Amino acid sequence: MVSSIGADHVIDYKKEDFTRNEQHYDLIFAIGGNLSIPDYQRALSPEGIYVCVGGSMTQYFQALLLGPLISMMGSKKFGVAMPIPNQKDLAFLIELCETGKVIPVIDRRYPLGEVPEAIRYIEEGHVSGKVIITM
Repeated sequence: MVSSIGADHVIDYKKEDFTRNEQHYDLIFAIGGNLSIPDYQRALSPEGIYVCVGGSMTQYFQALLLGPLISMMGSKKFGVAMPIPNQKDLAFLIELCETGKVIPVIDRRYPLGEVPEAIRYIEEGHVSGKVIITM
């Protein structure tokens, strides 16, 4: 799915542990990461940057607590992105969507009364895109 929306290189984390393939990355943008901070540290290039945007609570807290320590003790940088939406950014996103420059990937839609089913589907780990709850 991510190849179809423009990714140059895709790693299926369920089939390959990219932190053990001897390749190093300048940037790891962990949207739904499931590995430990030391795993990501091993995969970064010497001046690499790791940004945690989502993932498990364990990973998120590791990034919050260990990230600053790792960043201070070496050249690799670790951080957590907590975007704060504002009117200007939201208007820009709307424009990108309306012009077709960004096309949201929607996996499934559920009516409000089926939220438990939607949550079960998400927890199964097979979601490709967003799950939408309609009102």
